[in-house]
Amino acid sequence: MIRQEQERLRETAESARAASEDARIAAEAARHAVVDAVRATTDALNATLENMSVVEEMRRTLREIKDVNKLGPN
Repeated sequence: MIRQEQERLRETAESARAASEDARIAAEAARHAVVDAVRATTDALNATLENMSVVEEMRRTLREIKDVNKLGPN
């Protein structure tokens, strides 16, 4: 009986170790997914910022053109 109990405990411990390893692998995969998502978000924000900078430059140019036209031939 003691041997059977020891064998059962060993099997339980091995199952727990395997489950722990599976959890570690899943956590690592999740960490990589988060890093990829953060990188994608960073790329999207950088593209948005670049677009906003272009739009702001266009507005500035338009304002300058309007100012020049106000001065015009007067």
